[in-house]
Amino acid sequence: MTLIARIPLAFAVAVFVGLAVHTASAASFDCDAKTLQPDETAICANRDLNDLDVRMATEFKWLSGMYAMGVRGELQDQQTAWIKTRQACQADIACIRKAYEDRLKVFEDDYNRFERPAPSK
Repeated sequence: MTLIARIPLAFAVAVFVGLAVHTASAASFDCDAKTLQPDETAICANRDLNDLDVRMATEFKWLSGMYAMGVRGELQDQQTAWIKTRQACQADIACIRKAYEDRLKVFEDDYNRFERPAPSK
C-alpha cells in the first residue's frame, strides 16, 4: 500500500499544522479585533475551541487545494453556511465544539472519498 493511501486526514493535517509557524497559537480570525461575535469571543477565550478552529481552517485550506477549481466554490459556500451555524451557537461552548466536530467529520468524509493510487505489489 502506498504511503498516501495510509495517511488519514487528521494525521496529515497535524503534520501540516505542526510545520506551520505561529498558526497554532491563534484562531483563523483576529482575536484582537474590537468587534468579535459571541462565538468568536468564546473561541478566543477557550484553548480547545481555538485549537479546533485552527484545525478546521487548516483542513479547509488543505481540502480546497485538492478540489478542482469548479468545486472549490461549492466548498466555500458550504463553509460560509457552516460559519452561520457556528455563529448561531452564540457563546455556548458545547454547541460550538459540536459544530466544529460535525464540520471536521464532513472534511474527513470528503477526504476519504478521494481516489488513491492502487497499492503496489
